[in-house]
Amino acid sequence: MGTTTLNFTRQLARKVDDETGAKKENGLQSPNVLAAGTNLFEIVARAANDTIRDWIITSGALTWPYGLESGLGHSPRPSTNKIGFWFNHLHPDDRTRIQSSLKEAFESTAERWAAEYRFRRGDGQYRHIRERALIMRSANRTAVRLVGAMTDVTEHHHLQAQACRSQRMEAFGQLAGGVAHDFNNFLTTILGYSDLLLSENAVKGAVADQVQEIRAAAGRASALTNQLLAFSRRQTLEPSVFEVNARVHQLERSLLRLLGDDISVVCQLHRVKEGAHIKVDPAQFTQIILNLAVNARDAMRKGGRLTITTWILEVSPQGEPQPEAAEIPPGEYVAIAVSDNGCGMSEEIKARLFEPFFTTKDEAHYSGLGLATTYGIVRQSDGHIRVESEPGRGSTFRIFLPRVAPPPAAGYRKPGQRKNPTGTETILVVEDEVGVRHLSIRILRSLGYEVLEAAHGDDAKRLLTRRGAPKIDLLLTDMVMPKMSGRHFADWLRTASPLTKVIFISGYLEESLHPHDRREPGMTFLAKPFNAEQLANKVREVLDEKVTG
Repeated sequence: MGTTTLNFTRQLARKVDDETGAKKENGLQSPNVLAAGTNLFEIVARAANDTIRDWIITSGALTWPYGLESGLGHSPRPSTNKIGFWFNHLHPDDRTRIQSSLKEAFESTAERWAAEYRFRRGDGQYRHIRERALIMRSANRTAVRLVGAMTDVTEHHHLQAQACRSQRMEAFGQLAGGVAHDFNNFLTTILGYSDLLLSENAVKGAVADQVQEIRAAAGRASALTNQLLAFSRRQTLEPSVFEVNARVHQLERSLLRLLGDDISVVCQLHRVKEGAHIKVDPAQFTQIILNLAVNARDAMRKGGRLTITTWILEVSPQGEPQPEAAEIPPGEYVAIAVSDNGCGMSEEIKARLFEPFFTTKDEAHYSGLGLATTYGIVRQSDGHIRVESEPGRGSTFRIFLPRVAPPPAAGYRKPGQRKNPTGTETILVVEDEVGVRHLSIRILRSLGYEVLEAAHGDDAKRLLTRRGAPKIDLLLTDMVMPKMSGRHFADWLRTASPLTKVIFISGYLEESLHPHDRREPGMTFLAKPFNAEQLANKVREVLDEKVTG
């Protein structure tokens, strides 16, 4: 402690004593005024809210001038006055490290020692402690005494861990988006050439069946990449109307793979003839079910049963109150319940269940965001979520989403009944993935278009600045390319050719792109993977659009 600080604390202590005496003379006593003679050491310890320990190294005697009970929750007793008490309450994983650190400090000439470790409180909980200590030495520089201030930094440690988890989630989301983008390039090529093969008259019988199997496998892989993209997405997805039972059936196989062999899945689904439709983003609905399934799996460490139930719930303002629908506005809802027969939860845990970063699981492996995300998705979809659970009796999550009318039935069209639209315009295809570029060119040329190709923006610039370059009616460009993004190249081209129309294609979600690379309202986007029909229809649709002033 510096001379100036020491003088200040002495003056402060004298002032406290003087004021205390004056108030006593006047018959007054403030609850915040210390009694005369209070140890300055205790004043400083109380101000810092630290626990102080005083260790006589030579004898192993340990005293606690302040905070043993108030800070660590241990009552004074003979065992607390021995250094073994402190060592025994260190976390087993920290004990060897701390002993080595102390040994090194004692054998050196250091006057101070500092370390962080976990210490077990009187209630059995481990707290993160940062200790800073002074080492007192004898005339021959042997360490004889250590006086340390133990600061509880558990909350700071948790905040730091949460920030690290958020960064890991962000990094994983970016990685997932990148992987999905690359896979979508491959899948576009596989799906596209499969369709071209199936359209050939010579491909029949067993060969056609085998190609169809390849295409079906690529379609399933496309669904998986869409799940990765949904995970990495940062903005609200587009809701669509679908029947809840059909979506649950689609998820059954994924759930069985996710839960493992020792957990069975039982579906008790509604039997309403016209179906029960909701309007939610399909990827978000999938995320809800998977989040609840993962939570249930972790509650059934020794195996068990996961039950998914769906039904129609009508909440009437005049009807008899229903406990499960408490505080839910009147209306018709599609209810989905996910139940497990696992360990259950206490009231304290249920109270914090939907808080971001709150988790009762291993902090190194769980972000604490699953149920918070689920809650957010349900509420954004104008729905409600309820949870029932007791220790040892499992948990049930009930979700209520507004019921909507089913979408109009799609007209049936036999394969090959309608030919893809054709044209004669000139199209520039700019795509760095060679498989996707060649596929797009082949499809467009088969439809009658004049097609130019370039691997990236700089290549396309060189192509168009040559003398006699044709007028470009449509630019079909990937959004993410080396050297120059598709958005930047499109801006350059529109300066030179304002009437050229643009279709952006990408396997990335737009919101994962840099803001300067995203399309503006009115620009057209075609997501990978796409097939020949989707490409043909989108190209014709954009080319036929009237240019408005």
